[in-house]
Order: sequence, then C-alpha cells, then structure tokens
Amino acid sequence: MPLRAVVFDYGMVLSGPPHLEARQELMRITGLSEADLERYYWVDRHAYDRGDLTGLAFWQRLVAAAGLPLSAAQIDELNSWDARMWTTTNPATLAWHKQLKAAGFRTGILSNMGDSVLESILENFAWVEDFDVLIWSFQHNMAKPEPSIYKLLLDRLETAPQETLFLDDKLENIEAARELGIIALQFSTIDQLRQDLLDTGLDSDLPLPALDTTDIP
Repeated sequence: MPLRAVVFDYGMVLSGPPHLEARQELMRITGLSEADLERYYWVDRHAYDRGDLTGLAFWQRLVAAAGLPLSAAQIDELNSWDARMWTTTNPATLAWHKQLKAAGFRTGILSNMGDSVLESILENFAWVEDFDVLIWSFQHNMAKPEPSIYKLLLDRLETAPQETLFLDDKLENIEAARELGIIALQFSTIDQLRQDLLDTGLDSDLPLPALDTTDIP
C-alpha cells in the first residue's frame, strides 16, 4: 500500500533547537541553574501538553514547587519566554514539506503542545497553515504517546496506518505509532532522514529531501 501522507512532530523536527536567549531569560528570572530548571521544567510538562494545565498554571506550579518568591508579573514573563523559546524553525524539514506537497502528499503536524506555545507559533509562522491536518495535543486533552491521539490523526488524515509516515524526535512516540501500524522514523537530522528513507525503501514512494534547498519555492 503506497504512502499517501507524511506527518511531522513540531519540536526538534519542524522547529530548531530552543531559542538560546529565551532559555537564558528563564534562568535569569527564576535564578535556577540550567540543571535545576530542566528538572523542574519536565515535572508537569505532560499535563500542560495534555491541556490539564494552561501555560500560566504550568509556571505557577513550577515556581511553587521550586519555592521561588516571584510576582505574578514575573510568572507571566516566564510563560511568555517559554512560548518564545520554541519559536524557531528547521529550514531543511520545511523545505522537504514543500517537496511533499508539490508531489501531492497529504501532510500534517502532530505535536505535544500547550496553549501559550501554540499562540506564539501561530503569531510567528504562517507556514503552519500549509499543512492539511493540525493536531495540537492540548486542544484534545490527549498527548503522545497515548494511542488515542494517533487514532485521531489517522481519522483526520483519512489514511490507513500503512499509508502514513510519522516523524518524531522521541523514540517513545515513534514506538507508540508503530504499535498502531503507522510507519514511523525517529528524526535527528535531515541527512539522517534521507539515509533512513533510502535504507527502508521509502524513497520509492517519497521524494528524498533536497541537498540544495535554494531552488525550492
């Protein structure tokens, strides 16, 4: 069964590394070391991604857990910088998306995403609307690697699992997709993706990512 759709995770696939200035601002405002910020940051992140917490509530809980004497205005600033931190792009994957669309494939974004971060993305990146299906986890009160969010994806795409390729940087999300029969590759770099497509024979269905993207409109 030939592939009909390609779906991208947002963070570290369509986006680039977290914005350095924003990361530094989070450390400055909290006064936490990078290691401590990282430790507190991921405690409630899944709840935020699922929509169990808003961005503001996420930061209120983090500040309380870390025992930080911050004002409401400072917490609001943390939420804003956090949203800014993920507003970066990976030009290589965006260029490949254009190749896929030109070749007639349906495309989608399936991302664990909280409300404040998505607001920042939509304010900055008009290209998001070029994808056929957009599934942001907080809007559905579910998140990867829960099977239900992949089933929602297939329903929105109107494709079978075997007709769908999914790219994500996290292995647990790839494994969850594969359990449902979705073809899935763990993303690291565009060069590795190109090699993975060749190694798996998927290049017979898909255009390979271009080595030179300057001529892609």
